Amino acid sequence: MRFYMQKAAFYLVALWAALTINFALPRLMPGNPVDILIGKMAATGTPVTPQTRQALEIELGGGSGSLISQYWSYLGNLAHGDLGVSLVQYPAKVSTVIGHALPWTIALIGIATVLSFVIGVGLGMLAGWKRGSWLDNLIPVTTMFQSVPYFWLALILVLLLTRDLSVFPFSGGYNVNTVYPSFSWPFISSAIWYGLLPAATIIISSFGGWMLGMRNMMVATLSEDYIVTAEAKGLRPSRVRATYAARNAVLPSVSGFAISLGFVVSGSIVTEQVFGYPGIGHLLFTAVSSNDYALMQGVFLVISLSVLAANLVVDVLYGIIDPRTRARR
Repeated sequence: MRFYMQKAAFYLVALWAALTINFALPRLMPGNPVDILIGKMAATGTPVTPQTRQALEIELGGGSGSLISQYWSYLGNLAHGDLGVSLVQYPAKVSTVIGHALPWTIALIGIATVLSFVIGVGLGMLAGWKRGSWLDNLIPVTTMFQSVPYFWLALILVLLLTRDLSVFPFSGGYNVNTVYPSFSWPFISSAIWYGLLPAATIIISSFGGWMLGMRNMMVATLSEDYIVTAEAKGLRPSRVRATYAARNAVLPSVSGFAISLGFVVSGSIVTEQVFGYPGIGHLLFTAVSSNDYALMQGVFLVISLSVLAANLVVDVLYGIIDPRTRARR
């Protein structure tokens, strides 16, 4: 119990630090969202009065009052679930804008990250168990894809499979000309088809790292005394591989997977920009380009909470998988 209480206290402090940094970062950037919106209003001939400017400052959080007052107002709004109003899609609420983009990123980046982890760890376990096999010799090829610049691989796949061969659609999340967003099979099948190429890009570029790490840990684990003892007792090789070797070798990969899974909600800015995918990564790029304080804060908040939650879950799982981590020192 003490172990879990310490973890909870640590993550509460980390949450407060994340919220504070989330408040400060957008305000350190040059520009002002209020001035941007007022410029757009003036360009359309809409009269802008001092009262209008004051109302926009309060609504957008673009500099009304001192930083201390803005900070307390920011925390109070978060406590009530109010993330503010988006400048990019004014007057839509930030929570609504993020709510529309988040499912796309979770479906694409989340599934691709899990698949790359499962494929990489599974192949790495077999490669480490059978050193010198063809699978083990394949590792340099898989790590080569990881070393290739991510955007370059995405652009090559777009050029080959969408422009030259026309196998996959060029951009977007679904066919806007034939289906409407709903839980119908035509929409789901269209979203799956449009997400295949971006997901394949993520898997190809990332599973090699999981495979190499798991392979090296398996090689190190197989030399431990308890593995030799298990083999000397006549246990089945499959049981030694899965129960004794792989269970301990996978622990470092679980920590890395927690961080990767936490950053799933941030999406992949490069992937979503190259493929024109309507996710959080594309939304974050748009918010930064437009100096949208409220939207940036909302996206950063979701990312921070996801990373903290993922690491907390893995810390708890670590305590279950390896009871030594709960021992008092």
